[in-house]
Amino acid sequence: MKSEKDIELLKQLGLHVKKIRQEKGLSHRQVAAACNLEHHRIIEIEQGKVNITYTTLVELAQGLGVTPVEMVQI
Repeated sequence: MKSEKDIELLKQLGLHVKKIRQEKGLSHRQVAAACNLEHHRIIEIEQGKVNITYTTLVELAQGLGVTPVEMVQI
């Protein structure tokens, strides 16, 4: 079970991912295709519903055209 702190961190990350995606004018499907994920997975990440792995973070960063460091600079 996730702690309140974990839930808040995942939500913050999700909002940051969404902000980056929107700033770049990309759809969920475009990001998903670029990082080999299902589009519903991108939605779940943006909603803070899943705790992603480091490899997913790196793939997501590549799909968004940013560095992994930029992904976690919340």
